[in-house]
Amino acid sequence: MLPFLRTRIRWVLIFWMFVVSAIAYLDRVNISIAGHTIASEFHLDDVQLGWIFSAFVLGYALFQTPGGRISDRIGPRITLMLGVIWWGVFTSLITFLSPGASGMLAALIGIRFCLGMGEAVVYPASNCVVAQWIPSAERGVANGFIFSGVGCGAAITPPLITYIMSHYGWRWSFWVSALLGLIAGAIWYVVARDSPRQHPWITKEEAEHIEAGLAQSEARIKLPWRVILTNPHLLAVTFSYFCYGYAAYIFFSWFFIYLKDVRGLDLKSSGYYAMLPFTAMAICSPLGGWISDRLTKTRGKFVGRCLLAAVAIAFCAIFIALSTQVTSARIASVCLAGGAGALYISQSSFWSISADIGGKSAGSVSGIMNMGGQLGGTLTATLTPLIAKHYGWTTSFLAAAALCAAGSLAWLVVHPEGQPSARPLGVSASRR
Repeated sequence: MLPFLRTRIRWVLIFWMFVVSAIAYLDRVNISIAGHTIASEFHLDDVQLGWIFSAFVLGYALFQTPGGRISDRIGPRITLMLGVIWWGVFTSLITFLSPGASGMLAALIGIRFCLGMGEAVVYPASNCVVAQWIPSAERGVANGFIFSGVGCGAAITPPLITYIMSHYGWRWSFWVSALLGLIAGAIWYVVARDSPRQHPWITKEEAEHIEAGLAQSEARIKLPWRVILTNPHLLAVTFSYFCYGYAAYIFFSWFFIYLKDVRGLDLKSSGYYAMLPFTAMAICSPLGGWISDRLTKTRGKFVGRCLLAAVAIAFCAIFIALSTQVTSARIASVCLAGGAGALYISQSSFWSISADIGGKSAGSVSGIMNMGGQLGGTLTATLTPLIAKHYGWTTSFLAAAALCAAGSLAWLVVHPEGQPSARPLGVSASRR
């Protein structure tokens, strides 16, 4: 192994979590690119196709918490390997269905629901990696880099899936997606370990550096559900992530349609401007993590994690609201991209704080938080067009802005300095 890597094993793992994050997004949204082709072959209308899309999000949301608990119990190394095998199977399984088969629609919905179940382990497991491998002061950068995989995955998915579909058909696009996941999972299993002391490649110096960064900030015991579910700081962060998810899924689900059908951009221009939010996400996620770590070192966790997140989400609310007031479609696109970027500046704060709160139970804690975010996204899928139908698209976007404002305020009641670091999640000093 290269000498540099022997002193940076933790960053090798974070890089590979970035890769897994990007591929997971590819496996998640390939069906949205191939959706109309699949609908035509299987004789589905838009409503039925929407049920298939929603099935993934529902499975993904409901299994966040179980996925996190599994990661806590058996470790992120095995959890992620089993997860990529699971979603590789269910990504490719759809290609073997016959259009004329009995119960075909139910089978499609069931397959996508199961795919969501498998992908639900990704980010809770990654937070277990962060909790065990990354000193608290470095977690902003680590989480920011992991979640920039979402933006990168969003950027590569349309051209990659379109190219494969046009040359080899939609089934091959699913097989390639599944194969990439299996390769990434196999490499992950080889390079990863659940804790620094288990890794044969780590140096003594890096192991000591990691342990020194964890010693004063982590809950060293597995936390019971009663303690986790009654923690007010976690509840506030989960509510804020619900608001975050509601706003984020507007970009993932409705942004392209909004530009094309509401703002009147042509197909080529819509495709170009639709990339702006995801580019902003990919850039601002690691940038926000870096800013968060710098502020945490100089100003403490409340400023570096909580106040930064509150300000960033508040700016997202401003940008989204501003986009509804400008007449130019292109300026509106830029404003919305600014909102997406501001939103993703706050991303690392959510996952860094949940790792601090959870410690040995980081998977369970972050699973609950991420379930809140995904439920917010599920609500967006149905509520955004419903509001638009009755009150207009401006009201739909202003509703998202209002939720962002509420999510911003929720961060002001989170006090990480006083809660998990000094006393993990309600555990009394006498029990420590």
